[in-house]
Amino acid sequence: MAQHSPLESTMSKPTDSAKKPAIQLTTSAGNPIADNQNSLSAGPRGPLLLQDYQLIEKLAHQNRERIPERPVHAKGWGAHGTLTITGDISKYTKAKVLQPGAKTPLILRFSTVAGELGAADAERDVRGFAVKFYTQDGNWDLVGNNTPVFFVRDPYKFPDFIHTQKRHPKTNLRSPTAMWDFWSLSPESLHQVTILMSDRGLPTSVRHVNGYGSHTYSLINAAGVRVWVKFHFKTLQGHRHWTNAQAAEVVGRTRESTQEDLFEAIEKGDFPKWKVQVQIMTDEQAQAWSERTGWNPFDLTKVWPHADVPVIDIGVMELNRNPDNYFAEIEQAAFAPSNIVPGIGFSPDKMLQARVFSYADAHRYRLGTHYEALPVNAPRCPVHHYHKDGPMRFFDNNTKNPDAYYEPNSFNGPKEDKRFAEPALPLHGDADRYSHRDGHDDYTQAGNLFRLFNAEQRQRLFSNIAAAMQGVPEEIKHRQIGLFAKCDPAYGAGVANAVKREASGAAAEDRLKGTSATNEPEEASTAN
Repeated sequence: MAQHSPLESTMSKPTDSAKKPAIQLTTSAGNPIADNQNSLSAGPRGPLLLQDYQLIEKLAHQNRERIPERPVHAKGWGAHGTLTITGDISKYTKAKVLQPGAKTPLILRFSTVAGELGAADAERDVRGFAVKFYTQDGNWDLVGNNTPVFFVRDPYKFPDFIHTQKRHPKTNLRSPTAMWDFWSLSPESLHQVTILMSDRGLPTSVRHVNGYGSHTYSLINAAGVRVWVKFHFKTLQGHRHWTNAQAAEVVGRTRESTQEDLFEAIEKGDFPKWKVQVQIMTDEQAQAWSERTGWNPFDLTKVWPHADVPVIDIGVMELNRNPDNYFAEIEQAAFAPSNIVPGIGFSPDKMLQARVFSYADAHRYRLGTHYEALPVNAPRCPVHHYHKDGPMRFFDNNTKNPDAYYEPNSFNGPKEDKRFAEPALPLHGDADRYSHRDGHDDYTQAGNLFRLFNAEQRQRLFSNIAAAMQGVPEEIKHRQIGLFAKCDPAYGAGVANAVKREASGAAAEDRLKGTSATNEPEEASTAN
């Protein structure tokens, strides 16, 4: 049963029908409807007649009112806003959207990663942080999370990881065994698992999370020089988190806590803001850093520590307008890392390379061939291409210059422009299936993050992990604890003790007590 929501106070008041002329109800073809209350039947007791096209249309449309939910990031919340550039990194990039003084409209969609469309908002999960910037040179999509790293570094394992976050094929239940079995066999996940099981894994709202592009991208300047870059969005609202016990109480009251918080804040003019920062390395600096640390600068499971690569403040992002229609503007919003603009490019990051294909392909399946022509996804600049026809071609289908339907042509069709070519990227190495685990240090950065935590944060980390391991076979628990111990002996010992307390039932009383939501200094609980 639907419960009263405080958001209902934002709805319009009923109109006085006596003061305004009635709006004629029609079919989708515009035919006026005389009776929208009663089906057409043979006699008052039926049966119905198939010629009741109005009934058929309503039932058929109802069957098609839902589109496939996203395989990941299904539950989401979003709003419109602006990116304002106040810093100057023009020596690194020619991208107009990043020039001093530039102000660019955007839409941002937050989400959970594993949660389904009907999941509760206050659940422990990574939060998606996807931004579409409507620039002068087309859309730039930065599709990240509220964490600077991820669980896997090779996209070959991404479908396997996501399977562990979804329902078991026989029980149709979420499986902690599958989750921890995969993680315990994938040490590259340690850094992200540590963030997820820390306070940062259960934010009170998306206004109180950071956003990260996570991947390494490239910036290209007017002279054609490329540098490597990471993008950061640091919340100016501070960090606030639930404990597991507090979150359980929240879910008991409402499953829409994040939606309520974001919508209400913007409605009353409390616009959330994020400081926008970048980290930049030249190719020479990246190579030297890699030789010194042993870390790959394009590895999605690694951060660039601020001590090694300082952040540069470049601007502010603000959310200041709620969508007028959630389905049209948030559910149909489609973000793809393949959308870049001149001055911003890709990198050898393997996960990024795969996402350049997979995200756009997911949208073609979920929304249709012409998903980028939907208003929320459409660029705010002129668009000219040679794509033809396809289902739901609802916009111009080359009617203005019909002879130019191929390229090259002699009929003044749109042409390429070499000014937008990127500089060559040197590549080397033999084509092979290289192990993504050999020669990688998966323990130091996770251990460094653990060592940043104070005593209380560590205890909550231990307790959260132990609670999440309930029902998991002992062999898998021991294997995972062994990985934690390689990060830091105190990490492994703390989790081992918490697991024992969980098994004895002593931890249940601790969880019921809970602690207050935290509001930490920016760098208190994460290495980046």
